[in-house]
Amino acid sequence: MCLICDRIKMIKDGTNPYFVKEMQTGYVVIGDYQHFKGYTLFLYKEHKTELFHLDAEKRALFMEEMSIVAQAVSNAFGAQKMNYELLGNGDSHLHWHLFPRKFGDLGEYGVNGNGPVWWYPKDKFYDDSAKPTAHELQDLRTALLHELDCLIRQ
Repeated sequence: MCLICDRIKMIKDGTNPYFVKEMQTGYVVIGDYQHFKGYTLFLYKEHKTELFHLDAEKRALFMEEMSIVAQAVSNAFGAQKMNYELLGNGDSHLHWHLFPRKFGDLGEYGVNGNGPVWWYPKDKFYDDSAKPTAHELQDLRTALLHELDCLIRQ
């Protein structure tokens, strides 16, 4: 099994504390590390490795739902710009990384504090100090779920 499949199994077992909401094509989860407050992932429900492995209808729905999740992240966490990543070299299971960005959030590591997330040092990005406390995680989940529910009702 892959790491994403393991995380999905935890969602199904009710043991993933980062889980926010199930959508038709995937699961919304808060990122383990929160240097970029509100960093969220959208995990495709099935183990697929490429967008072109999905039929046109599923791919369109996955992209539409990812856009809804991104809008909810932006609304919930006051993003000035959203960054999107669908890489898969580390974990080949389809999953989106959604980073709510604010001007200057890279501090000394960017140009005027700006730039791509990979300019931020990995040792700082993955430092335990960037993990949310249980209370912070609950606040993140609540804020994102509220925005998702508002957008889906529209």
